Amino acid sequence: MLLAVVMRAHPGTLNERYGRRLQWQYPQGVTLVAEYWIHSSELSVFAVVEAESPEPLAAMRMEWDDVFEIDVFPLVTAEEGLERLRRTMSSEQQG
Repeated sequence: MLLAVVMRAHPGTLNERYGRRLQWQYPQGVTLVAEYWIHSSELSVFAVVEAESPEPLAAMRMEWDDVFEIDVFPLVTAEEGLERLRRTMSSEQQG
């Protein structure tokens, strides 16, 4: 499953975050698809990962909890979303 990882930095943690990120790897069971660093006061990191379930990300949340507020959301690709929409609309038209 694809998951979005949204990380909002706690104020005053820049040096800690950058220093730690140089050494850190995503947890086992999580494959990084893309990671973007956002220069904003509200949002610092947006990552797309693949995992069988969101559970492996619990370790990541615990590890980074002191410097980030982390939210995880399930994702679908645009193609998957459009296909679901087509099926839904087709079912409604037939019903």
